[in-house]
Amino acid sequence: MVILSKKFPKIIFLNTRQKIIIYTDGGSRNNPGPAAIGVYIETLGKKYGEYIGEKTNNEAEYQALIFGIKKAKQLIGKEKSKNYEIECRLDSELVVKQLNHEYKLKEKHIQNFFIEIWNLMLDFGKVTFVHIPREQNKISDALVNKALDAQVKQDKLF
Repeated sequence: MVILSKKFPKIIFLNTRQKIIIYTDGGSRNNPGPAAIGVYIETLGKKYGEYIGEKTNNEAEYQALIFGIKKAKQLIGKEKSKNYEIECRLDSELVVKQLNHEYKLKEKHIQNFFIEIWNLMLDFGKVTFVHIPREQNKISDALVNKALDAQVKQDKLF
């Protein structure tokens, strides 16, 4: 947005980015083991939980984040995404520190997740990763457990 002021003949540019806050969690029972993701896009009021097969906990954390960013882009539309700032809140300190370049990425498959996230970031005005305590991530955690519990029930039927 541009404001022209008669009193001060300057052009003032205001930040017109809208902010979307996404909470993500991934978990596996055993490590590796049955895994699921939970994503809560707080700003848009959307919740997603999904079973993702046999994964490690770290793989599930990354896949939850990838799902969340992709879903946000899908919901707002690719053509509008540059006008949005995304704040990703995770309770995985490891993943946040890797994405914020504080820790190195040693495993090849984790490097691939990092690259996928990096490419997704290019569609938005800004993307940040914030570590939060587990107590502040209860909704995403509950979505993970609900998806895992549903899969256990499904497996028992067959």
